[in-house]
Amino acid sequence: MQKPVRAMLLLALILIFGAFGYMLLEGSSFLDGLYMTLITISTVGYGEVVHLSAAGRIFTMVLILVGVGFVMFVFTKITEVVVEGKLQAVYGRMNMKKKVAELSGHYIVCGFGRIGQVITKLLSTENKQFVVIENNPLVLKKLAELGYLYLEGEASNDDMLIKAGVNKASGLIAVVSSDADNVYIVLSARGLNPDLYIMARSSGVEGVEIKLMRAGANKVLSPYYIGATRMAHHVLRPTVTDFIDLTVSGGELGLRLEELRVSPNGQVTNKTLLESNIRRDFDVIVVAIKRSQGEMQFNPNLGTSILGGDTLVVLGEYEKIKKLEKII
Repeated sequence: MQKPVRAMLLLALILIFGAFGYMLLEGSSFLDGLYMTLITISTVGYGEVVHLSAAGRIFTMVLILVGVGFVMFVFTKITEVVVEGKLQAVYGRMNMKKKVAELSGHYIVCGFGRIGQVITKLLSTENKQFVVIENNPLVLKKLAELGYLYLEGEASNDDMLIKAGVNKASGLIAVVSSDADNVYIVLSARGLNPDLYIMARSSGVEGVEIKLMRAGANKVLSPYYIGATRMAHHVLRPTVTDFIDLTVSGGELGLRLEELRVSPNGQVTNKTLLESNIRRDFDVIVVAIKRSQGEMQFNPNLGTSILGGDTLVVLGEYEKIKKLEKII
């Protein structure tokens, strides 16, 4: 926008120069001089309000040669900025839709409020693919600045969810501010993809969690309840809370809690924990095993079998966990 501003300033200088020129040469008032300058450089020519002498006519001819060309230049630049801005906006939207259409195994985040911002930041940190659905123009501007993929519209709209790739997504996270909107989003998403994993935000109002679960959510969380519970645990069990924080975020201990999906054809499949040598070869502790049916076994003994479809909750160094992930 700097070029149009500079052009407009120069145009203003020409108008002032022309007005003072007529004032000095013809003794006109500032308003009459400004009027003469404007109708001259705009080639309108409604009629002279100032009687021109020979010097005044020469000045007018110079003003025409300089001013008319400059006015055309100014409007050309303004037009270029407007047209280019619109073209860039159109191209940006088309490019965004193309990138979103190419996504697969991604996450759909509905809403980019305070909770949505934290979720997308963590997803981005973990290099997970995601697209945000938002309808607030100010929020969309922030999404563009962050470089996140996003779609403008209502997340409860079936067409919008289809554009976001709901049929190819790994999961959907509904975190808009209204409980009713979250219910509609969950209903729409579940109807479009019966196998989709859906997580929804609840305000904590009684009965909302049940409605969201009935609508098809796999998991319903209340940020207020979680926050209050965390604060209580930090008072009652500060060391335990600090340890969990460090392992989840990969802090100064260098340890991480991660979950690994066991492949049916993995190297540890159908072996016991002892036979798998996970602790010996990778120095990783298996904290829990979640069976494919949903059963959770905490602190499994060495004789516990690892089955295809299980999810292992492991504790260890991040790099070693990644190596273990490759063989299971």
